[in-house]
Amino acid sequence: MPSLFGFEIRVALRFLREGRMQTLLIIVGVAAGVAVVAYISALINGLQSSTLTKTLGAQAHITVKSPDDLVTPAAELHPGTVGLSETQPRAQRLRSIANWQALVPLLEHMPAIAGVSPAVYGAGLALRGEATQSIALTGVELDRYDRVVGLRSKVVGGVARLSPGDAIVGRELAADLGVRPGDRLTVQTSTASESVRVTALVDLGVRDLNRRTVIVPLRAAQNLLGLPGGATSLDLTVKDVWTAKQLGEDLGRQFPYKIESWQESNAQLVSALNAQSVSTALIRGVVLVVVVLGIASVLVVSVVQKQREIGILRAMGATRGQILRIFLLQGAVVGALGSWLGILMAVGMIWLFTTFVKGSDGLPLFNIGLPVVTAVQVALIAIVCGVLAAIAPARRAAAMDPAQAIRI
Repeated sequence: MPSLFGFEIRVALRFLREGRMQTLLIIVGVAAGVAVVAYISALINGLQSSTLTKTLGAQAHITVKSPDDLVTPAAELHPGTVGLSETQPRAQRLRSIANWQALVPLLEHMPAIAGVSPAVYGAGLALRGEATQSIALTGVELDRYDRVVGLRSKVVGGVARLSPGDAIVGRELAADLGVRPGDRLTVQTSTASESVRVTALVDLGVRDLNRRTVIVPLRAAQNLLGLPGGATSLDLTVKDVWTAKQLGEDLGRQFPYKIESWQESNAQLVSALNAQSVSTALIRGVVLVVVVLGIASVLVVSVVQKQREIGILRAMGATRGQILRIFLLQGAVVGALGSWLGILMAVGMIWLFTTFVKGSDGLPLFNIGLPVVTAVQVALIAIVCGVLAAIAPARRAAAMDPAQAIRI
């Protein structure tokens, strides 16, 4: 068996060498297809990863809140009774999650959840001298909140610290108020006000958030918003962001709370990411079809050109199976060489993108790389396509009558 395999390899390589120009062209064609598939895959993965990082950088993967206040439905009217046809929705107010202290350890022990942070969210004003800015007030426990949104990694000035009387503010808000780390400002709500010291400035990745965000200790927010001992939200981060929606639905069936995943709060973004994935899959499919057709066309021509040689091989005792394997091996060799060259081309294209495509800050728009797993997958797909493309020409070659082939 090894000698037969060696015979087939030698003949396949000789056929490829004899048609050097055809072989070179198809290898370059396969390489171009592999490079496009690998580069597009790396580009879309990098873009989606960057988009998710920026989108989820300042928000939880899942939020747990109290159910909305609803108007109690009126009693069913008896036939002939006149009643009001419309009811006015009830205004929503800040409410604490019932029994949130007992819920936190239950959520933390779930294997899919990486972090839980109780928080109080509300509106207020930030005052300093004559400057006044409306703010989104957030009260958190810093260590827990950092595990959810990575707040410490977003600090651009000062040191993140939330002792009593401290506050962390957004970079744009600090510029509007003219404060720096160590300065004081007044936070005012409809029920209370408190003077706080700025310990750090943060960049949350969205200018509007940076212009409104003031983060204070959880207890301070509870006092400012009139929710002693309360939490308006439990912010969860999960180990796999794409499981957030299913996990949120599971939690909604277990607990009587309003639970929303990031996919639900960013439905348009999810639709855009899905559209990108579908478009990438279509591009891959079209490119692979072109690769298959290119290899098949070259091997069909090779079969026509090598009819006499095929006839001589058959007359010398080569079996149909050997002839079949010779052309299948040609397809595999072309696919392997083309995939190897294509991966190198894709790496070069990625280097060009990261080196010359810059944002306004002079840095690459987003990180892009070609994981080894992706490169191996693309290469294997190209080799398989090469073998599949060779099936029809190989069967045609194997089916030739040696006597007729020699006469041609």
